[in-house]
Amino acid sequence: MSKRVIVSWSSGKDSAWMLHTLNHLHEVEVVGLMTTVNEEFDRVAMHGVRRTLLEAQAEAAELPLFKVSLPWPCSNEVYESTMLKELAKIKEVHGSTHMAFGDLFLEDIRQYRIKQMAATGYNLMFPLWHIDTGRLAREMIDEGLRAVICCIDPKQLSRRFAGRVFDESLLAELPESVDPCGENGEFHSFAFAGPMFQKPINVKAGATVERDNFVFTDLQPA
Repeated sequence: MSKRVIVSWSSGKDSAWMLHTLNHLHEVEVVGLMTTVNEEFDRVAMHGVRRTLLEAQAEAAELPLFKVSLPWPCSNEVYESTMLKELAKIKEVHGSTHMAFGDLFLEDIRQYRIKQMAATGYNLMFPLWHIDTGRLAREMIDEGLRAVICCIDPKQLSRRFAGRVFDESLLAELPESVDPCGENGEFHSFAFAGPMFQKPINVKAGATVERDNFVFTDLQPA
């Protein structure tokens, strides 16, 4: 029996590579991408990516997009209850059985997801779990994944990296304290091309601003 999988989609490189990985697994059918959207700003939560670019990714991946609208500010209680309702709805309509997350090595995040999803009836998948992040970053680039840095934690990484393409030259310049995939929250990205997409998403970097102690580059459709 095939696994009908919902992908937890952040719009970044790890989510994109997870989708690519799932597409090559036996008896796995990806039925859609699920993303939380800040309804106040109409952008992907944390990454700050415009909804229009998110929709362009889903179109390029040829998959349905399940947008979960969250208020701003949003308490953890509201977030969890909203997610449970949306997951139940998707399960009823699309017959989804599994949900996949792109986490790499943070055990506390993994355990939070397991606890959060316990009552949903979904089985969880972590296709990229414990892959060496240096090797993973190079594999992504070598296989044609293209992404741009859209959010930076300036306490961990210089804002000069904002708006940069995730490539070999960027990896070479990252301080040793920064994980090559940004798994500790050092940076977030927007994937605009790669083997998981049928076509690239044309995108350009707009203004870079500091907001809520993070640095964001406003990505726009080119």
